[in-house]
Amino acid sequence: MSTGKLWGIGLGPGDPELVTVKAARLIAEADVVAFHSARHGRSISRGIAAPYLREGQIEEHLVYPVTTETTDHPGGYQGAIDEFYEQAAARLATHLAAGRTVALLAAGDPLFYSSYMHMHRRLADRFEAEIVPGITSVSAASAALGTPLVEGEQVLTVLPGTMPVDQLTERLRNTDAAAIMKLGRTYPGVRQALSDSGRLADAYYVERASSTRERVLAAADVDDADVPYFAITLVPGPKPTTPIRAHSAAERVDGHVSAGESGRAAHTAGAGAAEASRPTIDAEPHEAAESTGLPGEVVVVGLGPGDTAWTTPQVTAALAEATDLVGYTTYINRVPEQPGQRRHASDNKVESERAAMALDLAKRGARVAVVSSGDPGVFAMAAAVLEVSAEPQFKDVPVRVLPGLTAANAVASRVGAPLGHDYAMISLSDRLKPWDVVVQRLSAVAAADMAIAIYNPASSQRRWQVGAMRDVLLAHRPPETPVVLGRDVGGPTESVRVITLGALDPDEVDMRTLLIIGASTTTAFDTAEGTRVFTARRYGTGE
Repeated sequence: MSTGKLWGIGLGPGDPELVTVKAARLIAEADVVAFHSARHGRSISRGIAAPYLREGQIEEHLVYPVTTETTDHPGGYQGAIDEFYEQAAARLATHLAAGRTVALLAAGDPLFYSSYMHMHRRLADRFEAEIVPGITSVSAASAALGTPLVEGEQVLTVLPGTMPVDQLTERLRNTDAAAIMKLGRTYPGVRQALSDSGRLADAYYVERASSTRERVLAAADVDDADVPYFAITLVPGPKPTTPIRAHSAAERVDGHVSAGESGRAAHTAGAGAAEASRPTIDAEPHEAAESTGLPGEVVVVGLGPGDTAWTTPQVTAALAEATDLVGYTTYINRVPEQPGQRRHASDNKVESERAAMALDLAKRGARVAVVSSGDPGVFAMAAAVLEVSAEPQFKDVPVRVLPGLTAANAVASRVGAPLGHDYAMISLSDRLKPWDVVVQRLSAVAAADMAIAIYNPASSQRRWQVGAMRDVLLAHRPPETPVVLGRDVGGPTESVRVITLGALDPDEVDMRTLLIIGASTTTAFDTAEGTRVFTARRYGTGE
């Protein structure tokens, strides 16, 4: 009996429609389909190939024993990986020796930073093997940017992010264009190398290119904690002829970027350091402004916490009059679309860049509404816009702020009046201020016996602060102090509970939760409608 054939199948970067016709045919015809995954069992390769699989095929799931974690294998990390490759090759060899055709899936291209090559080395000398090339992540990331990567005689250098920073810096200094792969935990070093080589202002970050989770940002704007392994940094050789548009998965429709909702984030060539991280605009806002006959301006609006009934008529009118909307994607998506109105959505960590974009649009004639949730003056965009508007270049741009219902007031209303007396609002995020400042403010307000509304308590990466806050407050407040947990108030998954400070579990709190911590005069009591909470306006001998 003749032996089977090993096919190394390149699947491309993530979009199943980018799988080649030949690869799709061979996947469907194969007797055995093999694919890798980490120990969590979720295989990206199998997910891409799923539309082309057929019933009755044998599937070989090759699970890595270790990825980035430590191992007790006697040979260490490399010993564990080498043993795994030998065992995986033996499993595939059994099928090949039995005459079965094996399609070994590889994201991207099988011979470009792929696991396939380890099987090829161990099997190609005994069995027939053929490679079906796939679109690489470099090509997909370049397409996501929408700009040439290299042209003419320019040189492209592909670099692993695992290189030492000094070596990476030197390589970046001596190439026209670069693609840096293997990011994940290496990103802080990659960012440092880009900065040290003078290439940071021209570098872009592409995450999960071509997939429904694709995200494109300026490399300088990326949060180190949010970088997955399947991301790439590109430094194009030629300067973009049109600005590169930042976008995220929320702005994709059927796997394609929606031009009407894409953020316009790009670096201005030759700009100074302060301007280098700000977006330029490729739209022509003056045309829309001229059609209204009104002058350009920026209006910063608050939509309220979630329920459309909480958006004021004044804000609704300003949104209707705007030629352009600027804001965080989640908030922009809450505003109904209007014909001819441009929407510039972006990530939630680029407040200054959004402000500069809005002011630049208005400077050129647009009527811009900068959209915030809740009230724009409470941990939102009003301060960012006003700060940037103080720069001389924007001195002639009018800026107005229209208030909105705050999240704290919305949560309070659900249980009664926990903010009925003096209270403070504190953001628990230490992204824009040091944690020791947060602790000082918590301690001061707690010692002053004021109720506290806690904004931004936690996120997927920032988990320990809620427990630390609870411990700080327990030094000043008894464990029985009422605490209100309001999540997505006014939204479809609204949840409001009243607990005690001593029973506060940090695992029950996320970024969509607002907490209200009571004072010594805060009382919680049960009624037929549920628990009610109020903070008395009198201290026995008060007003």
